[in-house]
Amino acid sequence: MKLFVPKEAAPETRVAASPDTVKRLIALGFDVFIEKGAGELSRVTDGAFEAAGAKIGNAKSGATADVVLKINRPSPAEAKSYKKGALVLAAMDPHGNLSDLKAMGTAGLSAFAMEFMPRITRAQSMDILSSQANLAGYQAVIEGAAVFDRALPMMMTAAGTVPAAKVFVMGAGVAGLQAIATAKRLGAVVTATDVRAAAAEQVASLGGKFIMTDALKDASGEGGYARELTKEEQKAQSELVAAHISKQDIVITTALIPGRPAPRLVTKAMTDTMAPGAVVVDLAVERGGNVEGAQLGKVVKSGPVSIVGYANMAGRIAATASQLFAKNLYTFLETMVDQKAGALAVNLEDELVKATLLTHGGKIVHPLFAADEAKPAEKKPAAKKAVAKKTASKGESK
Repeated sequence: MKLFVPKEAAPETRVAASPDTVKRLIALGFDVFIEKGAGELSRVTDGAFEAAGAKIGNAKSGATADVVLKINRPSPAEAKSYKKGALVLAAMDPHGNLSDLKAMGTAGLSAFAMEFMPRITRAQSMDILSSQANLAGYQAVIEGAAVFDRALPMMMTAAGTVPAAKVFVMGAGVAGLQAIATAKRLGAVVTATDVRAAAAEQVASLGGKFIMTDALKDASGEGGYARELTKEEQKAQSELVAAHISKQDIVITTALIPGRPAPRLVTKAMTDTMAPGAVVVDLAVERGGNVEGAQLGKVVKSGPVSIVGYANMAGRIAATASQLFAKNLYTFLETMVDQKAGALAVNLEDELVKATLLTHGGKIVHPLFAADEAKPAEKKPAAKKAVAKKTASKGESK
């Protein structure tokens, strides 16, 4: 069995393998090929991969690989270059990218969306959303503190007392909880909100204070995510945030709804009430943003505050992010290998395979997208022929 790990296209900084997973993959029976320079931005040299047993190849190495491990979905050109029937494991980001899914189907790839991994006990070690969100929550606090340019903990000195910074985390999922824990460790006074009532206990366990409007009893959805709020609930939540946010030094937003644009949580009217030098970090900026005025990949000023809109927050600590992502990929791939026979053995009835398999056998097979592929392309209305208007005059027909 041959396995290939390509170099990701810029601006991605992570790599889908580590020296540790290379050793484990070889133990499973794979010949591992890493594209030259694939780990440079994650502080993994070609030499480190070679020392682990991998061979250094080039982009063409994927043409004969039985398995391709990636961080992000392959482009149509990449998909076309891979071996027909190859397994491709990556974060596929399939919503709104039907053409790329079709390209993987046409290329005959068995493409697995790692972000669709069900949140069950068996799959915890395969969950890229959790591993990367954990790091994003941590890094959000680090980036926010850097832009804030003041100390976070309370300091009592002979020269006077420095008050602790106030950090408000919006959303208490994996990223939010790690942001709370990190801010608390750095000495900030931390508050948090979430539309799921169950989050209150988790926030409290990390030393944060939970706030939630009485008008919103609970908005828990499937799979541990929040459901979309009604207009009345949105209004009540907005009023709560508006009253609280003006007193905060750093605000971190983390709200995402799978398959939908990120909900708008913070308006310019809200940030305008904050103190000069305050910072807002938007972890949902790649999905349209929770914060009005956030710009993808930039730190921008909006009135008195700075809004941090860095893309791929986990990728800003690529060495750690790659290590965890690679382990997620390895753990899932391991379930699809018959170690005694030294061969791939994909069980299409396995619940993990069913949940993540996007394309197989030359077509899109995931129920969320298969129906879209079957729809006929919309026909554009035929262009109307321009008709020159005749000037009506005596003796001419109209």
